[in-house]
Amino acid sequence: MTAIPVDGDPIAALRAVAFYLERERAESYRVKAYRTAAERLAELGPDEVASRASAGTLTDLKGVGRKTAAVVSDVVSGRTSETLAELESRHTEPVAGGVELRAALRGDCHTHSTWSDGGSDILEMARTARDLGHAWMVLTDHSENLTVANGLSPDRRRRQFDVITEVNEELAPFRLLRGIEVDILEDGSIDAPDDLLEELDLVVASVHSKLRAPSQEMTARMVCGVSHPLVDVLGHCTGRLVTGGRGTRPPSTFDAEAVFDACLENGVAVEINSRPERLDPPRDLLRQALEAGCEFVIDTDAHAPGQLDWQPYGCERAVECEVPVDRVVNSRSVDDLLAWRSR
Repeated sequence: MTAIPVDGDPIAALRAVAFYLERERAESYRVKAYRTAAERLAELGPDEVASRASAGTLTDLKGVGRKTAAVVSDVVSGRTSETLAELESRHTEPVAGGVELRAALRGDCHTHSTWSDGGSDILEMARTARDLGHAWMVLTDHSENLTVANGLSPDRRRRQFDVITEVNEELAPFRLLRGIEVDILEDGSIDAPDDLLEELDLVVASVHSKLRAPSQEMTARMVCGVSHPLVDVLGHCTGRLVTGGRGTRPPSTFDAEAVFDACLENGVAVEINSRPERLDPPRDLLRQALEAGCEFVIDTDAHAPGQLDWQPYGCERAVECEVPVDRVVNSRSVDDLLAWRSR
């Protein structure tokens, strides 16, 4: 895997530690300790950070503990941080197979930030995607209906556009694209107005509620959702959970042939969701979507920077099911992606 650059920056070192902990699915409180310390020290100038490290007063700051202070002190003094070095030694290989396919991917179509239910700000998510070798990333914070995830109203979404512009100015030529993950509501409608969707670069549509509805109802709901002319991707189509802190959840039942035929007819890509707790769709449905002629996106659905390196989980399953790279939309350049979206 691509190492996260630190370059003698103690704050970057803290963020790198958090990245590797996220990548290996460590307890959230451990990740939060390093991200909190990084945010606190970022408020100070580098001279004050160095001065406090030399004087041993870093832990006097709220949010900076003994372990995080040790990482900072090591980096400021030009030493190798044992914590960071140990993590780097554990993260020299991809988390899963599909190495050649992962190398062909140019971006990620499904990511979240602190604007909805993510754990890091937009700049850090985009910077990490760039450092992992991506040329672009789509920011798809949740839409308004998903209140449990702090979904964005159209007004908040448009305010987010200004931040995206600033990030693109800082990280060019890397491109951060305007996206959204909308809800497919029970009647099959989309919970965002068309005038907003027309301002976006990519629209992911997902079902987040009533996942145990009867097959006939779920089929009609999903077919209607992917038939919306401004929807581009069907996200985590079964909604299943196979592991993780939220427990397990069986996949929704629906007429897969009807749903995938609707995706094909409407030019909607089927997402291969790489989150370890989702791995959605299951292999049998993935093969069925492939046989139907669908295109795909291999996404992380990342809610934190370290999760952006989970794409190999999806790539491995895509390779197992013999998905060709030319059917994977996010193997394309940003210009080709936008041309595909406006097809």
